Amino acid sequence: MSLKIDQDHSRFRDIVRGKIRKNLREYISSGELVGRQGKDLVSIPIPHIEIPRFTFGQQQGGVGQGDGAPGDPIGDGESGRGQAGQQAGEHLLEVDVTLDELADLLGEELSLPAIEPRGKSELVSSKDRYTGIRTVGPESLRHFRRTYREALKRSIATGSYDPKNPRIVPQKDDKRFRAAATETDPVASCVVIYMMDVSGSMGDEQKEIVRIESFWIDTWLRRQYRGIESRYIIHDAVAREVDRDTFFRTRESGGTMISSAYKLAAELIDNHYPPAEWNIYPFHFSDGDNWSMDDTLLSVELMKQRLLPRVNQFGYGQVESPYGSGQFVNDLREHFADEPRVVTSEIRDRDAITQSIRDFLGGGR
Repeated sequence: MSLKIDQDHSRFRDIVRGKIRKNLREYISSGELVGRQGKDLVSIPIPHIEIPRFTFGQQQGGVGQGDGAPGDPIGDGESGRGQAGQQAGEHLLEVDVTLDELADLLGEELSLPAIEPRGKSELVSSKDRYTGIRTVGPESLRHFRRTYREALKRSIATGSYDPKNPRIVPQKDDKRFRAAATETDPVASCVVIYMMDVSGSMGDEQKEIVRIESFWIDTWLRRQYRGIESRYIIHDAVAREVDRDTFFRTRESGGTMISSAYKLAAELIDNHYPPAEWNIYPFHFSDGDNWSMDDTLLSVELMKQRLLPRVNQFGYGQVESPYGSGQFVNDLREHFADEPRVVTSEIRDRDAITQSIRDFLGGGR
């Protein structure tokens, strides 16, 4: 019976997985899953899924005892109100999916390659596994079966064992205890530095696109790395580090100096994330406007001198805005045409998020 239940559950999970994958691009563009994220799970609404159920013979007339008519309430219930419709109702089934499963689906759907972390041998995690046995230790680690076996062996060897009264009393020398062995496991840590232009030309829709895309980038990178941190920088003419909530909700006005964000990102890396130990991914989102060509050239110089030598990849996403010139992506492509670690992506609207994620993560760096 247990095996049958496991098989049924496995088939059901396969059905759910197929439904999620079929609708994954819709989920990505709508941003619905972003608000359904828990600590380790995402709650996904699955429409039009067939749940197996028992079907009995034809229903017999009557309600309980005595005659009944269609529409009569059963027990103390009340009859339904309102007019009957002709269409079947749509029922959504909420299914919890782990972020790891969601990342795997994203990788399959977008054909994303696995990332080979750098600095893998530098950071090591340690954990204890109780794989050995020793003769001393705390009572909490006493191995009862091994202790009993030693006591039984001693009783038989000394002739004190009575098969008719098999009472075994372990002595001090019989006791055996679990022994811990420390195992080390290489761990590659990762930091994602999100930067966003929050000047007046970046409206709520542009910020929502950034929020959706960053969720999927985070989901994929967390599948690739055991340790991951996220830092958030907003900028107009000046840059400052903020928390995640402020990053997506702040709206300011004024000019835009992209170099201010790149300077702050470089300082974060210098002060907290040695490149030999960390895999570093800066992502900058903007509408492409910058204060001047001088600041654009300064931004390019900062990337060449302080950012690119330290990072796995630098991603620039340009969100289309009716107020932005969109020039900065052209400047980056001109100066970094032969640099594979600089990845640019133009995000016209929500439907372009899927391609933008592939642009950023498709290189496997």
